[in-house]
Amino acid sequence: MNVNRSRPAISVRNLEVTFTRSSRPVRAVNGVSLDVQAGEAVALLGESGSGKSVTLRSLMRLHDPRTTRLAGTIAIEGDDLLAMTRAELNKLRGGRVAMIFQEPLLALDPVYTVGQQIGEAIRVHRPMSRSEARAEALKLLQAVRIPSPERRLDAYPHEMSGGMRQRAMIAMSLAGGPSVLLADEPTTALDATVQIQVLILLRELQRELGLSIVFVTHDIAAAVEIADRVAVMYGGAIVEEGPVRDLIRSARHPYTIALLNSRSEGGMVRGQRLATIGGSPPDLSQLAPGCSFAPRCAYARQVCSERMPPPTEVSSGHHVRCVLVDPALQAAPMPAGS
Repeated sequence: MNVNRSRPAISVRNLEVTFTRSSRPVRAVNGVSLDVQAGEAVALLGESGSGKSVTLRSLMRLHDPRTTRLAGTIAIEGDDLLAMTRAELNKLRGGRVAMIFQEPLLALDPVYTVGQQIGEAIRVHRPMSRSEARAEALKLLQAVRIPSPERRLDAYPHEMSGGMRQRAMIAMSLAGGPSVLLADEPTTALDATVQIQVLILLRELQRELGLSIVFVTHDIAAAVEIADRVAVMYGGAIVEEGPVRDLIRSARHPYTIALLNSRSEGGMVRGQRLATIGGSPPDLSQLAPGCSFAPRCAYARQVCSERMPPPTEVSSGHHVRCVLVDPALQAAPMPAGS
């Protein structure tokens, strides 16, 4: 695969996603800007309802256009996604951009064998006979390290374990030779041992094929394993973004710090309570001006409820949207543990 490094694989600017199916519009994504370079893996990290999956699905325009309003710009390798026709979108989906879904048993068709489904995906994007597509499907199953791949070609999804189904889902996502891979919490339904195997597999495939990956997760450990860079989302906005090691070691936004502090650590003793984040995530149909995390933040000030600070670069490539690091505002003490 030829990797074009002269422009970002994905470039998002001021993305807003509003669902209008209810009487009150739901502002699920609010001004997200993000670049993903060719061959880079970026993790979107945050609680459920923070806008991660909505952002991810917007990168393939998978939301129902009858009840969804998209604003801003999304460019895939320089091409305007929001200006594409249905035919152009069909060519892009599964071809240049592919997605791995959270639950493969729901994503795979139960009445067709795994080989038939992968073969069909191959033939949609590459003209060839059924026998040629079957041979290519076998190569893909071998590439994702499925045991006894020849047998799995003729297996139905329900005849495979969760880990093998997810590997088959990854193989199908690679059928059209994509340059961008979107992964929507692909390890959530797997046990811990299989999770790490799938993460390692994705990382190896990314490096071998030069893929750009956007990986949605609420698991910090998964983000560390897969990503070069992490973008932390809250209330439909990116509140902190940076290289994974820099962000984990030197988080600056109170929400990111709270997420890190809520992890279980190897040195914890039995009976020790986990740190929690008080309060509840915001109601996205009633978002107030300012920082959405302010009602739950121990360091919030009046200005926090009045406006959302612009991104401030605190180190190379590490940006934070918080009054605590905004040079235009009076400095305040950083939270403990920062």
